[in-house]
Amino acid sequence: MSSDNPPLANQPVTVRLAHFIALAGVCSRRQAARLIEQQRITVNGALGTHQQRIDPNSSVQVRLDGELLCGQVSPIYWLYHKPVGIDCRLLQHDPTSLCHQLPPSSHCYPIGRLDKDSRGLLLISNDGTLTQRLLHPDFEHHKCYQVTVDKPLTRHFLESMTAGLDYGEGLTRPCQLQQLSENQFEICLTEGKKRQIRRMSRHLGMRVTDLLRTHIGELALGNLAEHCFRALTREEYQQLMALKHSQPAT
Repeated sequence: MSSDNPPLANQPVTVRLAHFIALAGVCSRRQAARLIEQQRITVNGALGTHQQRIDPNSSVQVRLDGELLCGQVSPIYWLYHKPVGIDCRLLQHDPTSLCHQLPPSSHCYPIGRLDKDSRGLLLISNDGTLTQRLLHPDFEHHKCYQVTVDKPLTRHFLESMTAGLDYGEGLTRPCQLQQLSENQFEICLTEGKKRQIRRMSRHLGMRVTDLLRTHIGELALGNLAEHCFRALTREEYQQLMALKHSQPAT
């Protein structure tokens, strides 16, 4: 019988180790797989394996770097207005790290990153399934930014950014772009290459002087002040769940 079939009555419900780690609110399943590969996960004192299955309701002890992980935790969904200077990498030794802005022991993390020199909307959660869905390139969830550059915008710049270009890491996807002023534009992307907007702009002879993320899907920064967190509204939560259960783009 396939291990993916429904369990028989009175049999324990088990999940793969990476799924258990995601349920504990540590990270996404993809990131959990990396932790297993790095031999940072133990199960009852022995190194964990990818094929290992865990009963979340049992007394099994799963540890990350020696720290005991609990089973499924209550989901957390926050919006955060990240200012310039905060690093999204969760590094305890770095005083600029986002981890020092998060409540202790919350096991939350940003779903996607903003560069240290960028600002704006971050979604903070402990939902590994949502993280995997929002970060997977097949789902093409859009993110919108207001961008200021150091020179007046040109028709060539606007058309090239919209159509997609290759700045050395493959052709970027076509995107929506609207000019806001002489040197400012709004751009909506459905992919998230590292420092993509800055590198696209630099390839076309422009330097980004300010980058503000305003939207993640239908979630909007609005008037949320810098450094501040807030929980999602009921409507935003429903929109987020729609993203969580959406189908891949065709």
